[in-house]
Amino acid sequence: MPDPVTAELKSAGEVDPGLFNADLAPVPPEKRTWKVYNYASLWVAMSVCIPTYMLASGLIAGGMNWWQAVGTILLGNLIVLIPMLLNAHAGTKYGIPFPVLVRSSFGVRGANLPALLRALVACGWFGIQTWIGGQAIASMLRVLWPGTAAHPETVWVCFFSFWLLNMFVIWRGIETIRLLEGIAAPLMLAVGILLLWWIANKAGGLGPVFSAPAKFRSNAEFFRFFVPSLTGMVGFWSTVALNIPDFTRYAVNQRAQMLGQTLGLPLAMTVYSFIGVAVTSASAVLFGAPIWDPVQLIGKFNQPAVALIALVAILIATLNTNVAANVVSPSNDFSNLNPRIISFRTGGLITGVIGVLLMPWKLMSDYGSYITGWLVGYSGLLGPIAGVMIADYFIVRHRSLCLHDLYVRDGAYEYGNGVNARAVWSLAGGIFVALIGLVVPSLGWLYSYAWFVGFAVSASVYVLLMRSRGETLAR
Repeated sequence: MPDPVTAELKSAGEVDPGLFNADLAPVPPEKRTWKVYNYASLWVAMSVCIPTYMLASGLIAGGMNWWQAVGTILLGNLIVLIPMLLNAHAGTKYGIPFPVLVRSSFGVRGANLPALLRALVACGWFGIQTWIGGQAIASMLRVLWPGTAAHPETVWVCFFSFWLLNMFVIWRGIETIRLLEGIAAPLMLAVGILLLWWIANKAGGLGPVFSAPAKFRSNAEFFRFFVPSLTGMVGFWSTVALNIPDFTRYAVNQRAQMLGQTLGLPLAMTVYSFIGVAVTSASAVLFGAPIWDPVQLIGKFNQPAVALIALVAILIATLNTNVAANVVSPSNDFSNLNPRIISFRTGGLITGVIGVLLMPWKLMSDYGSYITGWLVGYSGLLGPIAGVMIADYFIVRHRSLCLHDLYVRDGAYEYGNGVNARAVWSLAGGIFVALIGLVVPSLGWLYSYAWFVGFAVSASVYVLLMRSRGETLAR
């Protein structure tokens, strides 16, 4: 028997089977069960992960002192929280996922373009997280059973074993994700604090963390590193800022998702980033140089008890972040390409395969390529998408959508053969301005602000082009 929302949707007229399946359908009220704790713990669990740690430790390795690094991360997360909450609103109000919401701005067929861009970035993150998890398992095995170091294939066995574990969780569905987040969130904070306490004792306390000066010789030198770093902080969660409706569609109300996210994201990122800063600084005392890669650092701890704790922590944190942040969205995005044959589960398998094909072991060579290359680079693709989406929902349509027309051809979001050319041109313009600095050295400062300039250009151009139609678009 169809649920009430689906029945009501179809009662307004038949939906197009090429635009509709059970995974893309609006979530009915009785299934919207996520509350403040679920969203707060979601962000705690997604934030307490190795990439967050490496984000903070990379800033230390790049020359910042502890308060500059933590402050940069806090500011970046407060900034990205704004588009996060704005895009979350439609998910809660209408119960729809990201690839359906984006149809209102890009058209029922044009929505595949931003969805695929978002999905490819998520696939890259999935591969990176899976590689980190596999490396962690291999590193721990070398500590617990040193004989495995003689077998180079161990790394690949661990990598694909962790890959299979991720696929199993996503195959179980969204409720398994919610269960994992609720259990793992408090555990991860406790384990992180435990590891901080352990290494601080080994290094003789937290004195080195608070006394170490920044390495910049002038304010100009600092800002040359700070600006792209701040953009990288925003870029870190610019992926979820787009697909947050995939989660807020399950919220009991707007207050639950807004309060849960506001409490969870900035606090969790700041706290765990400080742990990364402190542990990296302590590693400089213990080993003579800061080690920004925690897997490499843990490999130096030849104590089985510590290694076992670190193994459990890394696996749970990486699994939670990977499934919640890097599989849910692309699964829906790939399903949106052909809902009749690609389900949420099939989309998850596609994500896993592409994540391997992108060769994550080559995407993380050092902290410079991680922050100013990977994070800033893809933020120039995703910032413009966020600009178009937010401008369409809040400025052009005044938060009012025709739910039925999101699932049919020849409706309000058909535009020209299912594609809104104005949105595509706005997206292209934002990406061009954001990334032009990569090939024109004199405009390199635009690349340093990639997410910000891409967002501003695309949003402005979109509003101007849509208003030039001379039509009332709010529905």
